[in-house]
Amino acid sequence: MQNHDLDINPDRLFFKHCRDCKPKPGSAAELEEFAKIQQDLSNQFELFFPDNLARKTIVVIPSLSLDQEVLAKVTGALHYEERLLCLLMLLRMPRANVVYVSSMPIDPVIIDYYLHLLPGITGFHARERLTLISCYDSSPMPLTEKILQRPRLIERIKQAIPECNVAHIACFNTTALERTLAVHLGIPIYGCDPSLVYLGTKSGSRRAFMKAGVPMPPGAENLTCYDDIVHAVSALKDMHPDIKKAVIKLNDGFSGDGNAVIRYPAKLSGKKMFDWIHHNLYKAMVPVAKDLSIKMFLEKFELMEGIVEAFVEGDEKTSPSVQCRINPRGDVDIISTHDQVLSGENGQVFVGAHFPADESYRTEIAIMAKSIAEVLKNQGVLGRFSIDFISVKEKDAWKHYAIEINLRKGGTTHPFLMLQFLTNGHYDEATGIFETPNKQQLYYFASDNVHSDSYKGLTPQDLIDIAMFHGLHFDGAAQKGVMFHMIGALSQYGKMGMVCIGTSREEAYAYYKRTIEVLDAETGG
Repeated sequence: MQNHDLDINPDRLFFKHCRDCKPKPGSAAELEEFAKIQQDLSNQFELFFPDNLARKTIVVIPSLSLDQEVLAKVTGALHYEERLLCLLMLLRMPRANVVYVSSMPIDPVIIDYYLHLLPGITGFHARERLTLISCYDSSPMPLTEKILQRPRLIERIKQAIPECNVAHIACFNTTALERTLAVHLGIPIYGCDPSLVYLGTKSGSRRAFMKAGVPMPPGAENLTCYDDIVHAVSALKDMHPDIKKAVIKLNDGFSGDGNAVIRYPAKLSGKKMFDWIHHNLYKAMVPVAKDLSIKMFLEKFELMEGIVEAFVEGDEKTSPSVQCRINPRGDVDIISTHDQVLSGENGQVFVGAHFPADESYRTEIAIMAKSIAEVLKNQGVLGRFSIDFISVKEKDAWKHYAIEINLRKGGTTHPFLMLQFLTNGHYDEATGIFETPNKQQLYYFASDNVHSDSYKGLTPQDLIDIAMFHGLHFDGAAQKGVMFHMIGALSQYGKMGMVCIGTSREEAYAYYKRTIEVLDAETGG
């Protein structure tokens, strides 16, 4: 496995890569150069992506380039960079190279764990084509920003790409930071142009839903300040007297932690309701993120702007999502559907997901998502993204409301990629079913939030030993079992993720419950 001790010519290091030689971030020159670099992606997609024997390099930048103050409320946020270790499965292509950059070094035990899962490739062969590069920086700033502060590290990334290989960047989300990095490296990003970031905000999502003619909760978008929130919350109640709660959302919130909920008082209406909202909203709104004060939430709102929408009620309610991809040819694909598991008092925080979504509506939401994806395609969107819904059963039919577009990878990206890479199976868009080449149907339950204080102190090696001893580890022959991720967060935070694969939804979830039982028994939890 290649590591940090690359053979670097000092003259080349100091003179070839010079910040002053690159256009200023955000300048017209940078935008022009980025557009030129991106043109190569179509050529790569047509000629090299389909060829498993092609010489190519994937530079993985798992940076969560999101608001760092909100992200800081997520336990073990730094270790979310490990979720894209699923892309090490690309090393199953015998001439592919992967360069994986992280804030801090990743335990070799974790790397070996992933490489052991590779079908048809020895660990030694894969290690020869893997380069791990670390910033040695655990500070709370996006990984991409850390990389841009280190010209020597950028040069290491460039030198890790064999001259005979085509290369592209795979990242969690694409912002101006990733655009600048692409220009510095001179290779394209398989992701959305940062200039289209508005389309993935809460306000931009509502505009896309309107263009696609897809139902969404009543509400208002493009709100800029506290007074806008007051008027929107009041107007929403005026127009829809039966609603009980409203949700206030930051445009760039994620995982539900950018939301706040307000409960309307009973028996008030008209001017009395408006007066109550005007005088009490500040005290009555409850941010979803733990330890995020109302003051900080409103400061973030003025920076990011946001929306207000009705909280969708229902006796039988689910939270499905649809994962889509727009490739460089402009083809729109439905990749998967999930039923999200949400927690918290108001069910706003993502904790896990069942794959695929319930059979009674998964094709319905896929059709709705495709119409939204067509709108995004016409705006120039590229790469993977997801669309979240709230579904309520009314009598014998489901009613679906589009909630938001996540114009990036998300919590359901890496579980599906692991399933796909490990089994070489196929998702059928028409039926919503995933089948292996031998026609076996597979399901999974995945979570990024397996968390217990009793798990603190467990090392990656401990976890793998426990899984092996109890027969939980993924079995390539049976094509079912448990895979772990975010293992680096376990010892300090008692937190990790897992993907539990089975031949039915029930079996997949049974693996999850069994794993929790085993871990609790082993740790006294």
